[in-house]
Amino acid sequence: MASPLRLRSALALVTGAGGGIGRAVSVRLAAEGAAVAACDLDGAAARETVQLLGGPGSKEGAPRGAHAAFQADVSAAGAARRLLEQVQACFSRPPSVVVSCAGITRDEFLLHMSEDNWDRVIAVNLKGIFLVTQAAAQALVSSGCPGSIINISSIIGKVGNMGQTNYAASKAGVIGLTQSAARELGRLVRQLGACEKSGGRGQCSVLSGVSRHSPFHRHRIRCNSVLPGFIRTPMTQKVPQKVLDKVTGMIPMAHMGNPEDVADVVAFLASEDSGYITGASVEVTGGLFM
Repeated sequence: MASPLRLRSALALVTGAGGGIGRAVSVRLAAEGAAVAACDLDGAAARETVQLLGGPGSKEGAPRGAHAAFQADVSAAGAARRLLEQVQACFSRPPSVVVSCAGITRDEFLLHMSEDNWDRVIAVNLKGIFLVTQAAAQALVSSGCPGSIINISSIIGKVGNMGQTNYAASKAGVIGLTQSAARELGRLVRQLGACEKSGGRGQCSVLSGVSRHSPFHRHRIRCNSVLPGFIRTPMTQKVPQKVLDKVTGMIPMAHMGNPEDVADVVAFLASEDSGYITGASVEVTGGLFM
């Protein structure tokens, strides 16, 4: 018997949906019943992804069946805000599942890395996730809806890697950002109560703009990160084969992962099966660096 669709009523926004992990995530969430807003810097690639989701949609921003494609540079604040506005206008609701997969590499050893390569990786991989997470959380709070925000980090953000100081820093930042967002968006009820008990003596200045009737204290927004290891994607195709062979020999499961392995974990975190999980960093590495 087929398993029930865990995301039948969900709207999922996936950035970096034009290929690799983002495309696999889009396909898996659609298979779980979600309507998917597939976003990529490459609008044509996003439309190609939508074509794989079971509906004939290809026109940007226009849903055909349950899904729609969008183009945006998530590293630009205005573009990230407009993306959320466009998704809400298209589907008449904010996304209840947000998966940030957009990411780039600009590899070079520390001694030779240019400031431009540092800045660009941080802008896309870390600032972009901040902007999308912020805009999505604001939309969910304003609408009074709970949600699940899932940010794709990397095991490199935990252990580092030669030639990837910029990438490692950006992915480590995603872990910290996600853990902090989970505390803010999941525990505000408790903080507000503690502030009221304190008698207003200044301990809760962070909540000074939040009234007793603010929608912030009524929301359940979970935030988790996923840390893939070496996954067969266009990004890892740039790695020399001799390096991949060496890495594969270090993986206890003796092979690189597939984007679908990551998508399986994302689908779990998006669903109510993970309803009591927030602030987690889930490694999908085949045991590498355990």
